[in-house]
Amino acid sequence: MNALAIFLGMIGVPQIILIVVIVLLLFGGKKIPELMKGLGSGIKEFKNAAKDDQPADSKKEEETKE
Repeated sequence: MNALAIFLGMIGVPQIILIVVIVLLLFGGKKIPELMKGLGSGIKEFKNAAKDDQPADSKKEEETKE
């Protein structure tokens, strides 16, 4: 528990700024919006798939009860 608190305590604003600068240098300013768009669409597809599976499971349960 103490190790986790020490690790989380070491991350501050300067470290976050450094991470952002490194990401900008690696991917460039034009590529980051494309990456975020892809990440967002992937999350959206995952949520839709999870919603689609949920009613199918409840329908199977209703059919077995009858």
